[in-house]
Amino acid sequence: MKIAVGCDPNAQAYKEEMIEFIKSLGHEVEDFGSDDPIYANVAFAVGEAVAAKKYDRGVLFCGTGIGVMVAANKVKGAYAANVLNVYSAKRACLSNNCNIITLGSQVTGNMLAKELIQAYLECTYEYTERSGPKVDAYVNYEATH
Repeated sequence: MKIAVGCDPNAQAYKEEMIEFIKSLGHEVEDFGSDDPIYANVAFAVGEAVAAKKYDRGVLFCGTGIGVMVAANKVKGAYAANVLNVYSAKRACLSNNCNIITLGSQVTGNMLAKELIQAYLECTYEYTERSGPKVDAYVNYEATH
């Protein structure tokens, strides 16, 4: 898969370690930065690239993962989830068809972050009777509002 990755300046070293890890899993990675202290700008760029299907998925980092999640979710077609455990990383994909995950460099240890990224990237969303209508609801809402 092609993965778009970005961060705020505080998460630079964390992001670089995660990029190497993602590459070790066999994925192609594009680094969107960022030196921009306004983390929303890199989150918008990653969100737009993923929503446009130039990349299969995105991974964003900031101190908590919350700020980049909120910003990415402002992009039409970008669906970002802040993941804190392996189950939520899997469900972000399997239940919610999220195309971006976010992680906090100040709250998630490096080893756990790697487990979360791997769990997320190993999943493939499949439309089911249980999850499909729920995903349709927010995709349709976005399209009409």
